[in-house]
Amino acid sequence: MRLLFLLVPVIFLSCASAAYAKMLSVKAEKVQILSKPDKKSAIKWEYDKGFPLNVTSSQGEWVKVEDFEKDSGWVQKNLLSDQPAVIVKANKNTKEKINIHVGPGKDFKIVGQAFYGVVFKKLEQKNDWVRVQHDSGLTGWMKGSFLWGY
Repeated sequence: MRLLFLLVPVIFLSCASAAYAKMLSVKAEKVQILSKPDKKSAIKWEYDKGFPLNVTSSQGEWVKVEDFEKDSGWVQKNLLSDQPAVIVKANKNTKEKINIHVGPGKDFKIVGQAFYGVVFKKLEQKNDWVRVQHDSGLTGWMKGSFLWGY
């Protein structure tokens, strides 16, 4: 019985932190991320439509978000969307590109390439491969380990 009382708080804390971990994307152009959950607080940065963000906590109409480089700030919930998105996290500070394939595997034909920081809509996932679409219309598969947000 005593063990049960000790486990309940641990289970509750695990569920509470998991409830805040949710991937969303920016709904509009030039959405401002603020230093505090207040419209008058300092602007930390701006993101364009589609940029993926991880929600780490919530306070009223505001959510605290973190990007793929671990930068965090606050944004109003209504400026975010459930549209799944990913961003290329591989090859930071290089000119190397990540291949985009016609199918979910490295043996499929390459249909395009992407640099670090390029954002894509996430269409589907098969194992460690993610089918993506760029705003330009380019659609293909990328290895999930090169992406953040999936």
